[in-house]
Amino acid sequence: MTGLLLAAGAGRRFGRPKALVEFEGERLVDRGVRLLEQGGCHPVVVVLGAAPTPVRGAVTVLNPEWETGMGSSLRVGLEAVPPESLAVVIALVDQPFIRPGAVERLIAAFQAGAELAVATYSGEQRNPVLIGRGHIEDVAASLGGDVGARPYLRKNADLVTEVPCDDAGDPADIDEPGDLAAG
Repeated sequence: MTGLLLAAGAGRRFGRPKALVEFEGERLVDRGVRLLEQGGCHPVVVVLGAAPTPVRGAVTVLNPEWETGMGSSLRVGLEAVPPESLAVVIALVDQPFIRPGAVERLIAAFQAGAELAVATYSGEQRNPVLIGRGHIEDVAASLGGDVGARPYLRKNADLVTEVPCDDAGDPADIDEPGDLAAG
């Protein structure tokens, strides 16, 4: 099971790349890698762009088109998933309040037969997301601009398993420095 952390953005509203922001003594990129590892993913692939930086314990790939948005970063990351990996769990660097239990539940759903799985909070689909091997190529081909896998998941809603994760953290994005204090 591969973990994929999207961490390429410049964090314009935040004032600097979120991957490099420290929270509770740890860079958000390292926190995201830890989330995926502790949740059961190996290897972990990190997509970087605005702030190329070494990331211990992860394979890093650079998205040269990071400024075009999340779609290109997700495509670069999916292309880096090893061919032997049966699925990929995708997390975002700017959601530091999600805990490993959410990743564990997505993996359990996959092991129980889910092809596509999405963490839900209060019934709303959020992140992380799991994509089975049979969908990786099609998801990558569907990506563009600042849009991730959500349109593909909507188009294939009958294949999506919703995984309740209300007690496995908070999916809030951090967009401004004050958002870190809210968690």
